[in-house]
Amino acid sequence: MHDHGKSDSPIVPASPSNKPALAGAEVVEGRGLPEGNAASKTRPGRSAGHDAPNALDRVRRIAEKDKDARFTALLHHVDVDRLRVAYRALRPRAAAGVDGVTWLDYGSDLEANLRDLHARVHRGSYRAKPVRRAYIPKRDGRLRPLGVAALEDKIVQRAVVEVLNSIYEADFAGFSAE
Repeated sequence: MHDHGKSDSPIVPASPSNKPALAGAEVVEGRGLPEGNAASKTRPGRSAGHDAPNALDRVRRIAEKDKDARFTALLHHVDVDRLRVAYRALRPRAAAGVDGVTWLDYGSDLEANLRDLHARVHRGSYRAKPVRRAYIPKRDGRLRPLGVAALEDKIVQRAVVEVLNSIYEADFAGFSAE
């Protein structure tokens, strides 16, 4: 459907974690490679919410109990199921990014696209695309700049936000008004 992860500019690794042959922080920090991904059972729907039974519950409980806990390996929580939920949470009629891929285009072969995206994210070869710039007219005649991310970038961002929210929602729960 579209070209994944190819770039005209050469990629020069800045640190060991940028080398696709290495599997992220585990190797850099000397912990060895992970044995496998944690199983995730996220309920279907547009937004799983903080009460969804999934592998992030344990992370959430640790964050609530130990405010000084450091989470160093969270990428395994960005699995195909979480990417699927993130895709479904996006607005189907949202504007396409620089690659021109729409929600419907991507969904025409959703499972294969998500497996490919997951593989690229986990091997370190996924690269966000440039943001498409659009301008929206304001009432006073000026133009407001707007950045439109590519669909895959939106999917990855939403999935990562869900993982990070499991940690930080414990810190901010007392400050939010519903």
